[in-house]
Amino acid sequence: MTLIKSISGIRGTIGGTVGENLTPIDAVKFASAYGVWLKQQRNKDTHKVVVGRDARISGEMIQNLVMNTLVGLGIHVVDLGLSTTPTVEVAVPMEHADGGIILTASHNPKQWNALKLLNEKGEFLNGAEGAKILEIAESDEMSFADVDNLGKITKNQAYIDMHIDEVLNLPLVNKKAIEDAKFKVVVDGVNSTGGIAIPLLLERLGVHPVKLYCEPNGHFPHNPEPLKEHLTDLSKAVVKEHADFGIVVDPDVDRLAFMDEKGEMFGEEYTLVACADYVLSETPGNTVSNMSSTRALRDVTEKHGGTYEASAVGEVNVVELMKKNNAVIGGEGNGGIIYPELHYGRDALVGIALFLSLLADKKMSVSALRASYPNYFMSKKKIELTPGLDVDGILKAMETKYAHENLTTIDGVKIDFSDSWVHLRKSNTEPIIRIYTEAPSQVEADTLADKIISEIKAVANI
Repeated sequence: MTLIKSISGIRGTIGGTVGENLTPIDAVKFASAYGVWLKQQRNKDTHKVVVGRDARISGEMIQNLVMNTLVGLGIHVVDLGLSTTPTVEVAVPMEHADGGIILTASHNPKQWNALKLLNEKGEFLNGAEGAKILEIAESDEMSFADVDNLGKITKNQAYIDMHIDEVLNLPLVNKKAIEDAKFKVVVDGVNSTGGIAIPLLLERLGVHPVKLYCEPNGHFPHNPEPLKEHLTDLSKAVVKEHADFGIVVDPDVDRLAFMDEKGEMFGEEYTLVACADYVLSETPGNTVSNMSSTRALRDVTEKHGGTYEASAVGEVNVVELMKKNNAVIGGEGNGGIIYPELHYGRDALVGIALFLSLLADKKMSVSALRASYPNYFMSKKKIELTPGLDVDGILKAMETKYAHENLTTIDGVKIDFSDSWVHLRKSNTEPIIRIYTEAPSQVEADTLADKIISEIKAVANI
């Protein structure tokens, strides 16, 4: 079991030893560091932080620890209770808060939890800010409020509805066309807060939701990462219900994947491609995704006359490049849609509304829509890291080996071949090296990944 301290937050497994797992002491320590940092950044009399959580079993415990730590620092807390990552992101500026904390370990299994930290815009902290919080956590800088200056906790459980209001008010969300299409959709909420938010959104759009694993009890019925091999029940339900398509989200509802009417995956990478196709058709402009995402977004962007650029992996990096290039839509190939018209954060609710608007406009099946896009196939594999392994040395050796190819090293090593690519990087959230490849066929993508893995193992003697 492990505790991962990174600039994007604190992630670990529940229970175990202090400093090695996400124990109550670690939760208090890092919530304290965040609160101290926030007060240093925003020098004023009172401070406010929005806190929400996904439905993990450990969520209520961790949230109570975090909220009361902030109270002890003299910071007022807005408690959203069960919520989604994008809902908390939307709530921060609506509350005129100084920051936000989301208690979620995203796609990780149920034994994991994390503190994901936001600034006053409801956006993730940058590298320098995250590093400062880690520095404070290991220092003696923390000073707490006296009894007359403790913070207060205010509950507000209306924000999922308010988030949906914001989505429905977007000009590109075609509510009438969606309602007229009378869609029937199966929703796999992985027994987390997507089971609350997604059916509510669909009902307000006039879509008939069929609920699958929508009880927010934190007992994930399958691996919560929304990949094909984990979604056999959704596939069967879509076919059995004669549904137009299926929707699956991860536990904190910032990743989104679709399944077509035949029970086949639309392709997690193609969630962003389809949403971008719709947005670009209505509001021409530029796009951004990270360098582990499909080339299909580049193709669709250029079809609409825009410019595509790739960032380092990580939502904060995508957002930074989107702002720099005035991108009208962007995100990550893992099903993360970032639509700046609402906010700069991955948001499955926005993605669903845009996708439904596209389908209603095109008047075609989901399988036909998928067939209309450039066909690329991706392999996503990983190598478990063992203590003492020189990961940077391994990546440097692979960089040297492929120095004659088109290389990018802003985030690990990406090697672009003429009709395929491979991206090697150390994960920020798990003790692994990720190996992503893309090629014109699945066999070619898998073969390339296996070849690279063999070469890495040879270099590392593992």
